[in-house]
Amino acid sequence: MTNKLPLMRKATAVWLVENTSLTFHQIAQFCGLHDLEVQGIADGDVASGIIGQDPVSTNQLNREEIARCQDDSTANLQINETVDLKPKVKKKIAKYTPIARRSDKPDGIAFLLKYHPEITNAQIRKLIGTTNQMIDSIRNRTHRNIKEIKPRDIVLLGLCSQSQYNEIVQIINNNKEKQQEDQS
Repeated sequence: MTNKLPLMRKATAVWLVENTSLTFHQIAQFCGLHDLEVQGIADGDVASGIIGQDPVSTNQLNREEIARCQDDSTANLQINETVDLKPKVKKKIAKYTPIARRSDKPDGIAFLLKYHPEITNAQIRKLIGTTNQMIDSIRNRTHRNIKEIKPRDIVLLGLCSQSQYNEIVQIINNNKEKQQEDQS
């Protein structure tokens, strides 16, 4: 038996109970569940609201493996070794800033412009989630509240994480080094 388990174990168990003639023990072994839990799924006592997930369509099992185990009740299902069980990382969509923190954005932009004047608008937008108009108005000191804006650390304000900030600072430093090498 392998120690890899399928994604969405109960949903997979629901599908196997409903669509195959595998024993409760075989399904339990494959899904990492107890035999009685699989029996409860079959009886409708457990996982009644869970929709079954087909392990064949997700490439976790193939039809031949299911047929082999249906013919031999002592055999255990083996998960496909080629399947990548790590969830796919989705691209970040839009950065939401709570209303209480939105008034801190100009202070964060001023901080970045003060300590990293060579930062691009795109990098600021990526870190803070603001507009070019806001950045340019602070950069040019034409913002309507410029007198109240005080540079404050964007990490302490909660506008981005320390790792995001460090990543942008590293990019800025690499760009500085390239420019210095080009000038030499």
